[in-house]
Amino acid sequence: MRQFGASVLGAATLAALQAHTRWAHAGAIQGGVAGYGALHPLADQRGKVVLALPQGFSYVTFSHLGEAVAGGTVARNLDGMAAFARADGTVRLIRNHEVRNKAGDAAAGVGGPDGTRYDRLAMGGCHVLDFDLVIRKCVREFVGLNGTLVNCAGGYAWKQRGWLSCEETTDGLAQGYAQKHGYVFYVPASLERTHPAQPLKALGRFKHEAATADRNGIVYQTEDAGTGRGSGFYRFVPHQATDLSQGGSLQMLRVRQQPHYDARQNQRADESLACDWVTIPTPDADLEDAAPGCFAQGFALGGAQFNRLEGLWLAPDGRSVYFVSTSGGDAKQGGRDADGFAPAYGQIWHFQPTSDQGGILKRVFESPAGSVLDSPDNLCVTPRGGLLVCEDDASPDDNDRHELAADIANVNRLVGLGQDGQPFAFAVNLLNNSELAGACFSPDGNTLFVNVFGDGTPGSGMTCAITGPWQDGPL
Repeated sequence: MRQFGASVLGAATLAALQAHTRWAHAGAIQGGVAGYGALHPLADQRGKVVLALPQGFSYVTFSHLGEAVAGGTVARNLDGMAAFARADGTVRLIRNHEVRNKAGDAAAGVGGPDGTRYDRLAMGGCHVLDFDLVIRKCVREFVGLNGTLVNCAGGYAWKQRGWLSCEETTDGLAQGYAQKHGYVFYVPASLERTHPAQPLKALGRFKHEAATADRNGIVYQTEDAGTGRGSGFYRFVPHQATDLSQGGSLQMLRVRQQPHYDARQNQRADESLACDWVTIPTPDADLEDAAPGCFAQGFALGGAQFNRLEGLWLAPDGRSVYFVSTSGGDAKQGGRDADGFAPAYGQIWHFQPTSDQGGILKRVFESPAGSVLDSPDNLCVTPRGGLLVCEDDASPDDNDRHELAADIANVNRLVGLGQDGQPFAFAVNLLNNSELAGACFSPDGNTLFVNVFGDGTPGSGMTCAITGPWQDGPL
């Protein structure tokens, strides 16, 4: 996210998140209203109730699924997103669409010119939206990237020059596509038309979730291989920060002195784990010929395994990162995976580099119950030094509900983690049970953008722009 001069997510905030872990373990998970106070159902500018928000906040919705845009319609499955400043004062949003469709179902996928597609049979990609903060309207929308597949999350490229869009799949020729998938794609923030899609193969072929570059150009990446399967935390050290296509070294995190470390459960609050990196010999392995993938290569060298790594965000120090394990932890949701692993309600991790070769890993938050945080996905660091987490509660096992959305099973929220260490619900999706995704703030810190993922039907997904008295709370 954009760096804010008055925002420093350093030792104080880290201590607050650790304080929450101790607070939660003490059993105080049903405390009073925190954050910005009680939530209330609220209609958008059309009179449609989509979100519940605290008193004093308002929002508009735009880019509704199925609406006509340049090059086609608003595609389904609105996911990860980032905001960029523009010289004309508008905010540019680059938004992923996690489309799994093959060609032939074009109405549900990302359109755009045929000549810019990476794979003529893949219907995923990105939309670019220019939002006017004064009139609170989207004034332009077009296809920014097309011919990719399952574009889930991503993150800022070096110095916010563009968006790194990640494919959360390794499908390819064997699944009927014209190209191999599982790559990261660069979308420049300054584009004015659909950008030709070129995979950055040196960053690895795996089920990417998010990626973000630090101030030195190192690109951190998360992997969501699916619950119970083991996922890695990676970094890519480029030869040239301004052009990732020039190659570099892909590496996977290893806990020093504890090879094959299992971070999925049984973690201790406040423990500091000294880490280094192992180099992946073959980042673009031939998975079709059963060659070991990136995780298998890294784990064989002693790399650590996590459970479903998703959201990733650079801290304002420009070097450390926060990342999410959606199903990690000890408070289990119920049910077990095919391999016997029991998914939990989620963890948040912090990695602080201490040298070119290593750093310190800490689990700074773990959800003690679904009522606190259920299946965290995308996250962002906020202008006032908090964390804001998007839930993606897709588990059918707990069937949780919310008092403001009694008719929706597995409701999804935006959950904040404040300076006092206490989590709080900032928003609730009252429209449907779709995840909330792509939370990011405008460069001035006054507007929060977030997506309703949608279920594929017209109007079920959209982008929201939320404004209000941010100064009255921790976000």
